[in-house]
Amino acid sequence: MISGDKPRVKMPVSAAAGAEITIKTLIPHPMESGQRKDSDGNTIPRSIINRFTCEFNGESVIDVRLEPSVSANPDFEFAATVPEAGVFNFTWYADDGSVYEMAQEIAIG
Repeated sequence: MISGDKPRVKMPVSAAAGAEITIKTLIPHPMESGQRKDSDGNTIPRSIINRFTCEFNGESVIDVRLEPSVSANPDFEFAATVPEAGVFNFTWYADDGSVYEMAQEIAIG
C-alpha cells in the first residue's frame, strides 16, 4: 500500500430493511505485476492486493481473488442487500502478508 494512504469505502449510513445498496471501495496500492524491469534490468518483484472480501454481520457478501493484471489502486463497486442494521467488514490481503481492514456501520431507517 502507498505509505499514509488508507482504504476508502463509500456507502449509505442508513437504508430501509431489505433494500439493495451500492458500495464502492478503493485501496491505494501500486499493484506491481512482477513482470516489469527496473532501470538496471532487474525484475521488480510482484506486489499486489491478491484478495478482497466483504462481510455483513459475519456473512460473506463478496470474495474476490485478484491477479497481477489488475491496475494500481484497485476499486470495487458492488450491490448488497441490507436485511437489518449491522456492520460491513472489508478486508484486503497483500502478497507480503499485510492485511488491511475497515468496518462501516449501517442503520435501518
